[in-house]
Amino acid sequence: MKFPSLPRIPLAWYNLRNDRPRLLVAVAGVTFAVLLMFMNLGFLGALVSTTSNFYEQFNGDLFLISPQSLEISSTKAFPRERLYQAAGIEGVKQVMPLYAEYALWKNPETGLSRSMFVYAFNPNDPAFLMPELDTLAKRQALKQPNVAFIDRLSRPEFGPQTVGIETEADRRRVTIVGQYDLGGGFAADGTLIMSDQNFLRYFSPRPLTEVNLGMVLLEPGADPQRVKAALEDHLPADVEIYTKSEIILKESRFWIQTTSIGFIFGLGVLVSFVVGTVIVYQILYTDIRDHLREYATLKAIGYSGSYLFKTVIQEAILLALMGYVPGLILSLGLYTMTVNATAGALPLKMTLFRMVFVFALTVTMCSLSGLISVRKAVTADPAEVFA
Repeated sequence: MKFPSLPRIPLAWYNLRNDRPRLLVAVAGVTFAVLLMFMNLGFLGALVSTTSNFYEQFNGDLFLISPQSLEISSTKAFPRERLYQAAGIEGVKQVMPLYAEYALWKNPETGLSRSMFVYAFNPNDPAFLMPELDTLAKRQALKQPNVAFIDRLSRPEFGPQTVGIETEADRRRVTIVGQYDLGGGFAADGTLIMSDQNFLRYFSPRPLTEVNLGMVLLEPGADPQRVKAALEDHLPADVEIYTKSEIILKESRFWIQTTSIGFIFGLGVLVSFVVGTVIVYQILYTDIRDHLREYATLKAIGYSGSYLFKTVIQEAILLALMGYVPGLILSLGLYTMTVNATAGALPLKMTLFRMVFVFALTVTMCSLSGLISVRKAVTADPAEVFA
């Protein structure tokens, strides 16, 4: 009777299991590198998300902005007349001015003032898509003097944010009459929304004829690219026109490519990759050195160099797998802790693309270490080893 043969256990696994303390150190090193890559990519993803989420809530198909503007919190004003000119273009349904400035918000409990970003618009305009401001009836409260809506995602350092709270903004009394969820991004720890008339009160002598961002709402069925081209032909060079996806990309590129924040997180991923490569290389090199006699024996009895090469690469891939899983689990826990600690202001989300990308980086990292360290095993000469 012929019994089925048992599956062969790879030599690579025996080599790794032979020295369990060393194996645990190697897995811990890979896990640490995986964790660092996940966290840096998570922060980088949160950077992109928080720098564009407010554009998702702006009710515009096209946006007018000054060419001198770098990003939303540092926009340069342009004449409101450009919006009136844009309103006459075929396919344009409505144009809406948006104003933006920083104000000093006074914590009503501590009395300390902290900079808060302010958006302002005409309450008759459907400028925002957020449910708290999506109808004219909900925007009526903003027509009162010296009132504002506050972002629920603002930092706790701003103090109580419940409706009815009275405090000061730029040394002028202000009352919270509503709340919304928007997020300030990396440029601001909190945001307010008020009417254009209240904006005029708080930021006088800033005139309403100077606009920070112009929103253009198109007629149903209008082609955004066609209308954009018509606006570019019709308007002077003191404004630039973007679709919503284009202005989001512009904002993201500024923070990732221009500021040090994007560079730091990108560098963090690279450093994590290098650290992991060095750790795995040291482990594999030490393992090869300790088993050099065994590798030489295998060569002496007829095993080829390619077999030894595959064995070392298999060890590297096994380390990648064993380090990736705990690294992923720890990262999920740290993502949740970070979101809770920032009250949702820093949206770290684990995506399928990020999981696959980090897994590919981990396998590449360990395989690269194996390629660097395998030479000693492949070139081992039995005559020299046993001499």
